[in-house]
Amino acid sequence: MADEEALQPLKSLHSLEPTYVDFVNKSSKKARAWWLNFSGAPVSYGDIRPGETLKMNTYLTHPWIFRASDGSKLLANLREVYLPAAALYGDDGRPVYRTVLVTTPVYSLQEYCSTFIRQLVRKEDVDKLEIPEVLRQDISRSPDLLLEIQTLKLQSL
Repeated sequence: MADEEALQPLKSLHSLEPTYVDFVNKSSKKARAWWLNFSGAPVSYGDIRPGETLKMNTYLTHPWIFRASDGSKLLANLREVYLPAAALYGDDGRPVYRTVLVTTPVYSLQEYCSTFIRQLVRKEDVDKLEIPEVLRQDISRSPDLLLEIQTLKLQSL
């Protein structure tokens, strides 16, 4: 299964096999659900408030990514990219919605501090901080979903 996921391109392939998921936001921030369409572009399916759920009819080859309201990464079932599993059906023939937990990852100290400082310091004041240049550059970079998707694509090659 892991090998199949590694070979999966970072875009939706087809809509042949329906499956059903219930995304549950276990983070402390709003979680935005992003479906990666057939060209790999993210399509927003809206925000899920902390503790709430989003029931979704999706397809087996449709990848999903989640981001917090500030653009920071969130995980779905402990993965950056969620690929749905095959559909399950109850004894009555109705689809069973698989629970997918959306959680906050364990950030590195640098990632955490950069996010925190970004919230405290105006962008135009970052250059005034007495910190190493590499940290200044990191803080100046706002989260960019399209760039992160490109990075994930390169990592999957």
